[in-house]
Amino acid sequence: MRNVTLILDDGTRFHGQSFGYEKPVAGEVVFNTAMTGYPESLTDPSYAGQLMTLTYPLVGNYGVPPFTFAENGLPHFMESEKIHAEAIIVSDYSENYSHWNAVESLGDWLKREHIPGVTGIDTRALTKALREHGVMMGKIVFDDEPDNIPTAQYSGVNYVDKVSCKSVIRYNEGAGKKVVLVDCGVKANILRCLIKRGVEVIRVPWDYDFNGLEFDGLFISNGPGDPDTCDAAVQNIRRAMANEKLPIFGICMGNQLLSKAGGAKIYKLKYGHRSHNQPVRMVGTERCFITSQNHGYAVDNNTLGADWEPLFVNMNDGSNEGIRHRTNPWFSAQFHPEAASGPTDTEFLFDEFVKLL
Repeated sequence: MRNVTLILDDGTRFHGQSFGYEKPVAGEVVFNTAMTGYPESLTDPSYAGQLMTLTYPLVGNYGVPPFTFAENGLPHFMESEKIHAEAIIVSDYSENYSHWNAVESLGDWLKREHIPGVTGIDTRALTKALREHGVMMGKIVFDDEPDNIPTAQYSGVNYVDKVSCKSVIRYNEGAGKKVVLVDCGVKANILRCLIKRGVEVIRVPWDYDFNGLEFDGLFISNGPGDPDTCDAAVQNIRRAMANEKLPIFGICMGNQLLSKAGGAKIYKLKYGHRSHNQPVRMVGTERCFITSQNHGYAVDNNTLGADWEPLFVNMNDGSNEGIRHRTNPWFSAQFHPEAASGPTDTEFLFDEFVKLL
C-alpha cells in the first residue's frame, strides 16, 4: 500500500494508505455515519464530486455484490451504473470479506472503476474537524508524488447535468398511470419503488421540457450539488404547476427544486445530513420516523409562501425535511423514503403519491 495524505482546505493533513485505484483526486470532503451500505452509497449519484468519509470504523468486510442488471436495465444491487463518489476514506479497510452475495473485494471494485480508496485515516478526528469547520474541499495526494497536486471545484458546478440521463427512458410501458420522472441523479431504488406500484415511468433529463407529454403525475428525483445550478428544471416544474390538479412528489434534490419553483430559497448546511439515522417529525403530529439522508443543502422554511407549509422537520437541527402545498396535491421529502440502504419507515409516501394519480 502506498502512503497518501488527505489535505483539507484549512491545511489540516491526515495520513493513510491507498487501497483503491492509485491516482490523486480532489473534491468536497463529507462524512456519512451509516454503519452499512457502502455499495449503495458509492453508486448514489448524489455523491458526485465528493470524497466520502465513512465514520463506521470497519469497512469492506462484506465485500461487493455482483453488478448485474434486470431486464429493464436497472442494477439488481447497486443504485446506478457506476461509482459516482470521487473517493472513499475509511479508518480500517478489511481485505478479507465474507457474504453470501459478494463476488469481489471493495478494493478490487475501486481499482476496476478507477476510484481511490484511503485507509488508516483517523476518521473520528476528520469528522470532528468537518463538524467544527463545515464541509471543506480536500485533496488526496500520494506521498511519493508530492508535485502531482489535483484541483477541483464543487461550488457552482452543475453536477446534476453530469449524472442525469441524456435521453428519455421508459419503464413499465402501458402499465397504467404515467409518471414523468425528472432525473437529477435518480437512485435505482426510486425507480424500483415506482415500477412495483404499477405505474409507467417516463424518465427524462433534468432540463427536458416534459410539459408537452401526456402524463398523470410528476416526480422530481434526488441529485448531487447545488440546486441553484438547476434553473431549467425549476422553470419546467413551475410551468407544470399551472395544472393545480397535477400530483407532484419530490425527493431530496426534488424537495429543493419544488420549493424553488414555489418561491422558497435554499441554503447550504454546515456539514449536511448523510446517514441512516436522521430523526424527522411529521409537522402537526407526534409521528417521528428514522430516515436515510444524503444532502448538503436545505430549504429555508422562513421563505415558504403562504400557500406552502413544512411537511417534515429534522429533530436534530430543526431544518426542513419536506414541504406540502396547502390545497394542491404537491409534496416532497428531503430524506430518502426508498432508502437502499437504510430504514424504510417512510416508503408509504410512494403509496400516497400513487393514490393521487
